[in-house]
Amino acid sequence: MRLPPSLSAAAAALSLTLPATAFEYNTFDGPGFPSCHNVTLIHNATSPADVSSLVKSLLASTPTDSTTPLRIRAAGKGHMWYDTQCSDSATVLIRTENLARISEFELPPGAEQGTVWVEGGVTFFQLAAWLHEREASVGYTLTNWNISFGGSVAMGAHRSSLREDSMVAAGVVEVEVVDGRGDLRRVVRGDGTGEEWAAVSTSLGLLGVIVGMRLRVYPDTKVYARQATLDEKDVLNGDIYNLIAPYATANLWWWPYKRKFHQRYYDTVPAKSTTQEGFQNTFSVTELEAVAARTLLNSGKYLPTSNMLAEEIFFGQWEKPNFREKSTNKALESWPVYGWNYDVLIGGLYPDQKAEWEYGLAGYTLELAFPVTMANAMLKRVRQLFDAELKKGIVMTSTYRSGINIKFGKPYFDFLGQVTYNTSDGADWSKGAIMFDFPSFRPTVGDHKRFNEQFYHNVANTLIDEFPCRPHWTKNTREVFTRAVKNIDPDHLRRFKAVREQFDPQGIYRSVVGEILGLY
Repeated sequence: MRLPPSLSAAAAALSLTLPATAFEYNTFDGPGFPSCHNVTLIHNATSPADVSSLVKSLLASTPTDSTTPLRIRAAGKGHMWYDTQCSDSATVLIRTENLARISEFELPPGAEQGTVWVEGGVTFFQLAAWLHEREASVGYTLTNWNISFGGSVAMGAHRSSLREDSMVAAGVVEVEVVDGRGDLRRVVRGDGTGEEWAAVSTSLGLLGVIVGMRLRVYPDTKVYARQATLDEKDVLNGDIYNLIAPYATANLWWWPYKRKFHQRYYDTVPAKSTTQEGFQNTFSVTELEAVAARTLLNSGKYLPTSNMLAEEIFFGQWEKPNFREKSTNKALESWPVYGWNYDVLIGGLYPDQKAEWEYGLAGYTLELAFPVTMANAMLKRVRQLFDAELKKGIVMTSTYRSGINIKFGKPYFDFLGQVTYNTSDGADWSKGAIMFDFPSFRPTVGDHKRFNEQFYHNVANTLIDEFPCRPHWTKNTREVFTRAVKNIDPDHLRRFKAVREQFDPQGIYRSVVGEILGLY
């Protein structure tokens, strides 16, 4: 029997007064990949009112002088790699998966845009299907299929684009948050709450639980996807900005062993110009593919030749479209590919496959954002680091199925986002940012360290120390965050902290990242 929200919250609060054994909460990679170390309760929220009631009950049941202060975090696992989701104190997690209602859709016939209200746990896949039935989409303010909108706004997620708004928050006009008092607080873009909006746009979950938001929507469109193969020297010495900026969305995939790049770019086409309905595979594989890849990459822990072979194979696979025709599920073999907005830009899992992490293909990640005006210098510096290993007789490669992901972001002002501007570092962020996203295979054998493990740490440390850069908030280790703090604008941190103290005066929503940033 399901308890009413008020009773459910009270029961949850009561459970905290009983002896509890702390347990780990895992990332999407499952057991052995904790995002939180010290969880005492997981509450599956059923509504914004339920979240509010729970927080108030927990506050009422926790003495202000308690030796175990109250800690609460919203829980989503779709885009978290490391143990930075919570603080290390005993924490209550509020899972938002069931906050999945979509309502108040408005897009009058002939209108250029409208809005829709979504609860914080709605994923991009869920909303895309819902909107497509109504001939609408969220345009380019979107990200991976399995991430919730609440989580995306909290972490500053984005699509890759210099021409169009790509920050998810850029497509949001209102946000509803359960704050540190348990109150439902609504922040509206452009109503005089500039400081609050700049904080909530990339909140890191430190202001409270995002339980709902109003999004801009647009008439659904068809788009094309094209891909070109480029020599590395032509990218490193070329006009990187103009490889990306002309298109609605575009990115680069770098193959350092091959010394090649793939340039993938997208834009709209008239809906009636094609009947093709391409659907992109973002993370799905067959069991046979997964076992073969895992076996090869595990041997790469010891033998660099295995990693060299893996990059050759992955490069060859990525030359072809990772798309199927949605209506027939048949592979599409040649570029360009056409299809509906979401299906082509994001897609998801093929119906006969599973996500790669379900087969033990887990990864380490590093993602840092730099001014796009420094794109050539940054990538050349990374090339130097690869070449320095080669001079020692050590061949380093990409061990990820699509190479090193190079993404881009149009400027969007907030305090903690990767693409903000007007910062004290003196760098020109006004043209946008380039994101260096370096995933690598985590061996399932031995000590789980990668071949030539120190190389990866050297890349991170060098880039953080030599360039103005900002970390992605869920793709980096505690060590990377600690080292990168010096590159975050102190005034932005001060202004964010002031808003945080208003929303969450007791600091119940604190996390390791917030602590590293000095926000407590």
